[in-house]
Amino acid sequence: MSSKIHRIFIKCIQQQEPGTTVTSGRSPPLRSSSGAGYIGKIGTKDEKEQYIGEAESLKSMNSAAPGLAPRLIACGVIDEDTAESDKEVGKPFFLSEYKDMGSLSEGAAKILGKRLATEMHAYKSTQGFGFHVPTYCGQTRMENGWYETWEECYDALLGGLLATLNGRGGYVGLCRQGEEIRRRVIPALLGSLDIQPVLLHGDLWSGNTGTDRKTGEPVIFDPSSYFGHNEADLAIGRIFGGIPQSFFRTYHEYLPKSEPKDQYDLRGDLYELFHYLNHTVLFGGSYASSAKAKMERLLRAFPE
Repeated sequence: MSSKIHRIFIKCIQQQEPGTTVTSGRSPPLRSSSGAGYIGKIGTKDEKEQYIGEAESLKSMNSAAPGLAPRLIACGVIDEDTAESDKEVGKPFFLSEYKDMGSLSEGAAKILGKRLATEMHAYKSTQGFGFHVPTYCGQTRMENGWYETWEECYDALLGGLLATLNGRGGYVGLCRQGEEIRRRVIPALLGSLDIQPVLLHGDLWSGNTGTDRKTGEPVIFDPSSYFGHNEADLAIGRIFGGIPQSFFRTYHEYLPKSEPKDQYDLRGDLYELFHYLNHTVLFGGSYASSAKAKMERLLRAFPE
């Protein structure tokens, strides 16, 4: 970051800390004279929805599990009073506290497993399954909205990815199998679940976790939140690894597998399929083959 600090960030930080001065650096990118650290970003005008989605996710996560994610300070749109040039008017900005992090340690992973199980995944929606604003998983837009059942919600999530792939062309066979998953597998695996809609991070892989160097506590960030089945939040962490196994063991000590437990692995495959399809949308390549393999296993488990 350049030494010049945008006036919108100075204004927001001084609203938090009246009379403070703000300097820039590397770690943290923004520091107040009290020693508090902040990190801010300014986007393009077409990223407004993405910024709002991240901000609303962090706000929900902070309500569910205070301190587990960076605290949102401000999110909005630069206006004529705060713009430093005419072309900035209408651009979104985002400001949160800064946490100096290392990779997720074994000890922090255990704490994360407990906090996820007992705090975030105990924070229930009163409106059903889904979320009140669109969010972004990577660069993929999640339409969201509200659904009465988890079956409907997850079908919409998977259906949105399949529609995107179908629109691009080149994935005819994959999309055909995906529609069979929607018709045969989702109702069979999710239709009878007796679960509550709880707050999910939505993209909980190792790259979105860390350990606070000051406190040793776990930190999770870059969410794509919605209210859904708690087990769905474990899927991408299994795919890419990097999260210590102590996280998964501790998690299920506090929050047992949903009934029927003998379908836990199949539900895991179904939830992993979402991320394989999303990575096919984002990157193509071998992710389509991985998605196809997951579909074939699920379809074999639920024949016509």
